[in-house]
Amino acid sequence: MRPFTLNYAFPRGLPAVITPYHFDASRQLNVLPDGRPAVSDPDLLLAVGTTTSTAGSQTHFDD
Repeated sequence: MRPFTLNYAFPRGLPAVITPYHFDASRQLNVLPDGRPAVSDPDLLLAVGTTTSTAGSQTHFDD
């Protein structure tokens, strides 16, 4: 017999997430599909909270 609480104790898996921006290595920033910087879209920033990438820590010693 399985205890009732175990039905809720284990996650069923993470949902698939589609990021509406991608990192552009030549510009060193995250961009939207139309080419604008991701930080320029206030609705996106409100939805995701940040568009941080790992590029800065890999390219600059003072990050």
